[in-house]
Amino acid sequence: PLEERAKLNYDHPDAFDNDYMISQLRQLISGQAIDCPTYDYAHHTRAKETVRIEPAPVILVEGIVLFVEQRLCDLFDVKIFVDTDADVRILRRVKRDVIERGRTIESVEQQYLATVKPMHELYVAPSKRRADIIVPEGGHNLVALDMLVHRIAHELRENAD
Repeated sequence: PLEERAKLNYDHPDAFDNDYMISQLRQLISGQAIDCPTYDYAHHTRAKETVRIEPAPVILVEGIVLFVEQRLCDLFDVKIFVDTDADVRILRRVKRDVIERGRTIESVEQQYLATVKPMHELYVAPSKRRADIIVPEGGHNLVALDMLVHRIAHELRENAD
């Protein structure tokens, strides 16, 4: 029931269907298209709609708990941890949850203190040691972004030949 799903800790790595994600990533890597699930934040469940993703020479996978799961790490050629200041993270969450998801400031605060911050400290922050590259200053680090763009462009050129 919705009331029970609303109580779950969606910031814990066990909240994710890693087996399914790994299966879908393997399909993409082997050249097969996938129908990627979408999430319904209002009902705390998968939505009926999916997003068709075609295989490509470069596949970017993003998520805050990806590096917690070793089986996922094993699929990635390059693991990039974007390290962002805690103040920036909480402000982004408040804006997103209030504006896009229609939540109250109080509910965002309660969730942040009860699950988001503890799960970040327990799982996300330590998982950055599995990264190949740690990018400080989030998306404002132009030197790191330039290096990543060049690496991706190189991969695309290599696969075009």
